[in-house]
Amino acid sequence: MIHFPQSSVYIIAELSANHHHQLDVALQTIRAAAEAGANAIKLQTYTPDTITIDCDNEYFRLNHGTIWDGQTLYNLYKQAYTPWEWHEALFAEAYKCGLDCFSTPFDFTAVDFLEQFNPPAYKIASFEIFDIPLIEKVASKGKAVIISTGLATEQDIHDAIEACYRQGNRQVALLKCTSSYPAPIDKANLLTIPDMKRRFECEVGLSDHTLGITAPIVAVALGAKIIEKHFILDKSIGGPDSAFSLNKDEFALMVKHVREAEKALGKVSYELDEKAQNSKLLGRSLFVVKDIAEGEQLTPDNIRSIRPGYGISPKYYYEVLGKRAITNLKRGTPLKWEDIDG
Repeated sequence: MIHFPQSSVYIIAELSANHHHQLDVALQTIRAAAEAGANAIKLQTYTPDTITIDCDNEYFRLNHGTIWDGQTLYNLYKQAYTPWEWHEALFAEAYKCGLDCFSTPFDFTAVDFLEQFNPPAYKIASFEIFDIPLIEKVASKGKAVIISTGLATEQDIHDAIEACYRQGNRQVALLKCTSSYPAPIDKANLLTIPDMKRRFECEVGLSDHTLGITAPIVAVALGAKIIEKHFILDKSIGGPDSAFSLNKDEFALMVKHVREAEKALGKVSYELDEKAQNSKLLGRSLFVVKDIAEGEQLTPDNIRSIRPGYGISPKYYYEVLGKRAITNLKRGTPLKWEDIDG
């Protein structure tokens, strides 16, 4: 099972509809995602009849400014769904490739169906965050629950989390999400990520529908521990989600930069490592810049703060001015405490 909090960023490749209804393409996509550095492959488990009904009135025809406008919901999902009879092969291929595999169920029957594969987690889509009975059903299985929040108010998020808690399941993570396809980068509002982590006291990540890889990298810098991005084998195959999906090379580049961002974050530390300590010797210190005779007073004319850093720290400059040398000091010599009177 996936456990939160995560020690490192967990990167999910979303298969979604990017299989063109060809099992071999789906299997190749899983292999490519593993090669690109993903930690998991995520499916979507529904049929047109479990997610909607076959109806062509104004309620069921898309007309909301999406890339799918003009279609009915039923026809869109008929193009996009992953056949349930594929799941066994898809889970097996993922495990063979060293990937976790789990899915987004869209109704009770999908949850019951998926349980046979013992997935390490379940995902709740943004559009299902209001379906509290579905969330309770998922949470009751005792697996990690990852919830996208693209359409949720603060209260909706609280309601979803509480639904999990009522089932005794506290393995909950939230994904900041902008439910536009593709999502404009200026609507990502990634500063919400650290606020979500503080406000809801759980792991937070990003389900990203923007074009490119900038948003995931910024999200990691802001504390995201999960990145979910749509993955496609070849954009030329088309499909409902191809426009906002990454191919293997793009996904691998995202993984590379996410891992680098993760390393760059490091830990909170004000200590200097050995290399930094050595580098301090290239910094400034007090040096003798004109020969000084024993008993002679130290003045701005004969000592200065210069590089390198072998002498007394410059912060003591005014403290040593006026003191006298207790030995002859040669120009170019670092000033030491033992060279001057008390």
